[in-house]
Amino acid sequence: MSKQQKVVIALASIALAGVIFYFSYAREAMRKANVMRIQEESKSVGSKVDTGAIANTGPVSAFSGVSCENWNRRPIAVMQPADLSARPAAGFSDADMVFEMPVITATINRLMAVYQCTLPKEVGAVRSSRHDFLHIAKSINAIYVHWGGSHFALDKIKEGILDNIDCTGAAGNSAGSEVCFRTAQKPGMKSEDTSRVNVEAAFERSKALGYGLVNTFVGYPHQAEAPLADRPASAHLRIGYPGSGEVEYFYDKESNQWKRQWGNVEDVDRNNGVRIAPKNIVALFVESEQIEGQYNNMKFGDPWYDQVDSGDAYYYMNGKQTSGKWKKDRTDIASKLLFLDADGNDVKFIPGQVWVNLVEPGTAFKFE
Repeated sequence: MSKQQKVVIALASIALAGVIFYFSYAREAMRKANVMRIQEESKSVGSKVDTGAIANTGPVSAFSGVSCENWNRRPIAVMQPADLSARPAAGFSDADMVFEMPVITATINRLMAVYQCTLPKEVGAVRSSRHDFLHIAKSINAIYVHWGGSHFALDKIKEGILDNIDCTGAAGNSAGSEVCFRTAQKPGMKSEDTSRVNVEAAFERSKALGYGLVNTFVGYPHQAEAPLADRPASAHLRIGYPGSGEVEYFYDKESNQWKRQWGNVEDVDRNNGVRIAPKNIVALFVESEQIEGQYNNMKFGDPWYDQVDSGDAYYYMNGKQTSGKWKKDRTDIASKLLFLDADGNDVKFIPGQVWVNLVEPGTAFKFE
């Protein structure tokens, strides 16, 4: 063996040892140091944001701020895909809040729709769990519905970290529950695109599982809409998720909504033909990393893999853009995901659906 080859092998061994040391010891030490830093920073944030106070007054949704009969019902959160073959999706028009994020870096997105006021009888397609959604579902104390999951997610769910219904198990397939079901496979559909969830049945099934049924999430605060005269004539937001995942929002002054376009096609609810048009859009800028093969980790405050607890945020309501920060205490899985303005105060949404898009650095992003 030549001297040069020996040097190369030695350097490779040092690099390998460094990697092993990082994942075995240094990463955990960094995590503990970061926990202490977050706890100190949370003290200053807490003086401006009261995460334990009820954010809305009156019988309104904790998420949308819209008055409804079931304003105090515990929410159901359902996993859905962004796959082109599964569109148009069913049930998004009834959601109080939606979270959309990449589950494979710069490749594939998934969504989690949160239902409180309305429980549709058909939502889907439905997809497997990813760990990045777990701490969000826990933070809003939702009953989490999914069809299987990555081992990262399932390992945590098995620890009992949140109330859930897995469509691959007895909870979703029990006799007479009708929580999870499949439809006929049409041309162009993948088999997993036939998956559906009856959200109303999921809530009823939760009773049998002994889950709490009353909302305990303090909610997000709301304010009155801007008068028509104070709204711009038009506005446009583009988030360049890869391929058919690209999302655009076109502001409509009269309705004060952002009409959503998905993969260059108008986004409509398969259940009722209603155009998906949230009143509020949130864009959170979040770094990501691969943690094993295809699996993605969005660094926004989960207590297992993240060293990041805050980042930049943009808010879109009344046809305008404002900037601020997001923050989530990663030392507590149940901590509230905070949407903060430039002064560190809670952002107040206008009554209506809230759609949260997580955006990786380098993603095309434009507002005009």
